[in-house]
Amino acid sequence: MNDHAEGGHAHDHTAGANARSLSWALALTSTYLVAEVVGAFVFNSLALLSDAAHMMTDVVALVIALMAIRLGRKAADDRRTFGYRRFEILAAAFNALLLFAVAIYVLVEAVTRFQSPQPIQATGMMIVAVIGLAVNIIAMRLLTSGKNASFNVKGAYLEVWADMIGSVGVIAGALAIRFTGWTWVDPIVAVAIGLWVLPRTWILLRDTINVLLEGVPAGIDLKQIRSTLTQEAGVAGVHDLHVWSMTNNEVSCTAHVTLLDGAHPGDVRRRLTMLLEERFEIEHSTIQTEGFGAGCDETPRLHP
Repeated sequence: MNDHAEGGHAHDHTAGANARSLSWALALTSTYLVAEVVGAFVFNSLALLSDAAHMMTDVVALVIALMAIRLGRKAADDRRTFGYRRFEILAAAFNALLLFAVAIYVLVEAVTRFQSPQPIQATGMMIVAVIGLAVNIIAMRLLTSGKNASFNVKGAYLEVWADMIGSVGVIAGALAIRFTGWTWVDPIVAVAIGLWVLPRTWILLRDTINVLLEGVPAGIDLKQIRSTLTQEAGVAGVHDLHVWSMTNNEVSCTAHVTLLDGAHPGDVRRRLTMLLEERFEIEHSTIQTEGFGAGCDETPRLHP
């Protein structure tokens, strides 16, 4: 009970820290988003508009991430026995889909700009981009500590990171336009920003879909787990082995274990549970034993 309580307090502490970081990052990005949208139209820059579109997804990502943390704190009930923590994964998947939509819009708009080049105010474009770079760096610093503990924070971090690269690209484009007059550089930078972020967006979407499908988490070898459990003393075989995660840092495992004659079910379960935690860092496991142990309790066999 104490370990469970300590784990709960640790999770609450992490969630609270993430919420504070997300709140500060949201305030910064929301303020800059307004400035960048205005700047994109005033200075007629598609690159700024592309960067603003990604900044918009940052704002949405941060808002949803905060909602996910608050919903994740709600206790499990008779309808949702695992609580609401899976909402974080749904939110991250939504963010990835939103980024794909933004990238398509920018690509279409860039084709239009190539066909009909437009004058661009490079100096104003560069000033706005420099401010955006500073905002992104600060936001990244705020989100760094929580990015490895939460898919949602990681999603927001990746989007801010992509925006930082985008700001650098916009600054470079503005300098090129300022000194050469090549306005076609602006849509080139816009397309480059979109192509830069798409692979990372795909990785995020792939990982969240894997969680939603209750797939084996990345970095875990199911064959190795089965082999390790089977080699443990008293174990005749392992079947119905499942490993999945509710979030990216909460891995669970269930397995049916057939016992050798004379093996004590309780002892085997305890040893396998400890083995999963120590060797594979799986803290949530349910082991069901099957078969007869001499002088031991009998666990009903589910599968003949």
